[in-house]
This record gives sequence, structure tokens and C-alpha cells, in this order.
Amino acid sequence: MNVIICHTQVPFARGGAEAHVEGLRDALREAGHRAEIVALPLKSYPRQELLKTALAWRLLDLSESNHLPVDLVICTKFPTWAVRHKRKVAWVIHQHRQAFDLLGTPLSDFTSSIEDIALRRQIVEVDRRGLGECRALYANSANVAGRLERSTGLKAAPLHVPIRLAGLRPESYDDYILSISRLDPIKRVDLLLEALAAAGGNSRALIVGEGIDLPRLQGLARQLGLAERVKFLGALSDEEVVRLYNHARAVYYCPLDEDFGLVTVEAFSAGKPVLTAADSGGVLELVEDGVTGFVAESARGAALGAGLRCLMDDPALAQRLGSAGRARVASIRWDRVVKVLTAHA
Repeated sequence: MNVIICHTQVPFARGGAEAHVEGLRDALREAGHRAEIVALPLKSYPRQELLKTALAWRLLDLSESNHLPVDLVICTKFPTWAVRHKRKVAWVIHQHRQAFDLLGTPLSDFTSSIEDIALRRQIVEVDRRGLGECRALYANSANVAGRLERSTGLKAAPLHVPIRLAGLRPESYDDYILSISRLDPIKRVDLLLEALAAAGGNSRALIVGEGIDLPRLQGLARQLGLAERVKFLGALSDEEVVRLYNHARAVYYCPLDEDFGLVTVEAFSAGKPVLTAADSGGVLELVEDGVTGFVAESARGAALGAGLRCLMDDPALAQRLGSAGRARVASIRWDRVVKVLTAHA
């Protein structure tokens, strides 16, 4: 089949959504399909620009390309599902979070003004109409499916996202905890630094990623006296990331109400337990406290520090939890995803 994956691109930014759509494209090609990603840039400010992007998707004609019929369109992020096609399905990464689950928090730029209330209603209508036209609805986690149902009344089946990284395996359990994410306040890497300070000892943290929160995090590390125990490594190649996963004692991943979190699947594939918190959203669909990692009851440095101390003091415990995590993600495979999505063409 000829398949187009519709993706919302934020220029100069890269994260889990890009790994999601690129992994899907590659899996479709490996299964013998022609697959391409069609991306339009998203500008979220001023907020009315969101509707212009939705209109741009609505005006696209993806019925054919280069004189080839397009057999299936797969939509992924707001507002890609505004696109018109007789055979479209959605695998929802997330809606426009600032208008929904982040509304009323410092992470949303939506206010209670009459204008913003009206704009939010229009965004809900884009979601309800565009997703309602789909032959089938899937979400990358039960967490995202729940948000979708609460906001639009539409039901989506959870379909977890496999990973693209190859070569992940438990080679050793060295004396560092690994963090891999975009350095943004919603990822809460600052809590790792607070946990490291609370845990004490000589354990280290290696932090991979780039983002607007880097200067603040570097300052906090100095303030907490962690300059010798924390390294900010920036963006790394896949090969370097795999090496760090394979030798880490554990992985820290504690975002606020995460959609799903590929980091969890990557960590478990490397046989490493995950340290997270009870409000981290989709991460909790895989991380079970005391079974595949530690889940702090509150997103505070002291609570996370207790779990971190247990992992760093006991390599055998980290290995046992990591092995359970590795078994838990064994069934998350690209061949199953391709079979499920292409069944609706």
C-alpha cells in the first residue's frame, strides 16, 4: 500500500514524537509498503495561529501523490486529523495539551479570557470532527486515550509505541543513573538533581538532552553542590545513547503527566529499572513500584531520593527490577503496530 503519515513539526525541536513517526515509517517500509511522512510546521503563538495550521491540513489533497493513489493516511498529532481522506486512521500522540490537560497550570498559555475560551472550543471541534472522520482511533497510551475521551467523547484503543534503538541490553549496572529527555520544565529533570542531593553518597547522574531548561539546571546543580556528580552531555548519537543505557544502574524518567514515554521502553529493553513519580502519567502503565522500578508517591526530591538510594546501594536489586521490565516490554513490537493500523485501509 501507499501510506502517508501526517505529522506536526516544530522546527528546530526534536523529541519522542519524531522517533514515533519515523519508527512507524520504517516499520511500514520493512513490511513492504510505500510510506512517507508529510509534516507541516506548527506555530502556537499567537494562539490563533493554531487554527490556521488546522485549516492548512484541511485544504491538503492527499488522495494521490505523483500519480499514485494514497491508500491510507495515519494522523498523529494535533491538528493532523483535520486532513481529508476517505481512509484515514489516527494513532494519537497527543492533542494540543495547553488547551486540555495542562490548562490552568503554568505550562499552559491559555487564560480564562472570552477569546481563549472561544478558541479552546474551536480546538475541541477540530479534534471532534477530524478524529470523528477516522475509520479507527488509537492512542499511544491509555493515558492519552483517557484525555481524548474526556475532552471529545471519542474512544481510542491504546496502542503502545515500540522503540527504534537497536542493541539495548543489560551489560552492566554501573554507579550512575541516566536521564534522557528534552530539557524542558515539564520533564522535571530538576527533581533528579534534588533526589541526588537527598540520596547522598557518591552516586552520579548523567543527563542527556538539550533544551531551554539547561541553564537553570546547571545553576541548580552548582547550588546543590553536585557539580562533580552530575554531567550534562547534550545531544548524543544513537550509539552513544545505547552504550549509556546498557551500562546504567537505573534510568530517571519523571515528567509531568507524560503521554506515554519511549524512554521507559528503552530503559526496560536495556534491562534497567525506572525511577518515576505517581503523577507521571503514561509512564505508570509500565513502571510498577517495587516490580519494574520505583514510583515515588510525591514528585519531591526527598521521595525520589529514597528510591534512588535503594537502587544505587543495591546493584542486584536494580538488576532484578530491570529484568522484570525487560520482560514487560517484550510484546511491544512494530510488526503488531503495522498489522493493526493497516487493517483499516
